[in-house]
Amino acid sequence: MAKQRVLITVKTYPTLSDKYLELPCTAGFREDGSWIRLYPVPFRLLEQDKQYKKYQWIEADIAKNKADSRPESFKVINTAEIKLLDEISTGKKRDWAERKSLILGKNTIYTSLADIIKLAHSDTLSLVIFKPASIDDFVVEKAEADWPAAKLDGVLSSLKQASLFKEEQDLSEFKIMPKLPYKFSYRFKDAQGKSSTLMIEDWEIGQLYLNCVKKYGEQNAVAKVREKYFDDFAKTKDLYLFLGTTYEWHVRKAPNPFVIIGTFHPPIDNQGNLF
Repeated sequence: MAKQRVLITVKTYPTLSDKYLELPCTAGFREDGSWIRLYPVPFRLLEQDKQYKKYQWIEADIAKNKADSRPESFKVINTAEIKLLDEISTGKKRDWAERKSLILGKNTIYTSLADIIKLAHSDTLSLVIFKPASIDDFVVEKAEADWPAAKLDGVLSSLKQASLFKEEQDLSEFKIMPKLPYKFSYRFKDAQGKSSTLMIEDWEIGQLYLNCVKKYGEQNAVAKVREKYFDDFAKTKDLYLFLGTTYEWHVRKAPNPFVIIGTFHPPIDNQGNLF
């Protein structure tokens, strides 16, 4: 395929991979506004000048990922040829107008879980922008503190082999991302009043927790994450959720195959203008 431009809007927290050591899921939008999932991309193994940021345009040769039946799933043919382009900077209200135009202005905003589940079951889609009617709670649950031992041993063994035999890439300093000891979820209602609890798998929430642990300690870190995602995003921002299906639950046609893979939280526009 010809090179395509993709605006990166999603990077999920990495999981262990036998082949790639660890992998996040990356997703974003083409220039026409259509969703695209890029997988697998071993993000932290990319050269520094290939490591894209969220809300950055990239250019890459892509092809349909034949191992993944979900319609938006593609793969990068050669990650060494990823080209980083313009960033849409964050933080200033004037910048949100451009992001809102690119993301909200070219896409369907779904409000019904039943609708998107039906579309996922028919293999019509696996990525959506979702606007909840209300965010009712931020749920924190204890999780296993460590990666499964057998899986971790296999990855560490692969890392050792790579360090010994792949002279073109020095992996001696590479450290596997730590396992998050908590699951963070939103409990929300959709436009039909259906209540659901979905896990947030965004890399940003994981990194926020890890940074807060270093600064405030574990229990205070949980409170800081809640403060950001519930007290700030859910209560003071115009919050949208990027939802994606997991491959396993998509092909099994699970009752709800979606998880939260990212948030989009521009300031509330009190003037009533979308953009």
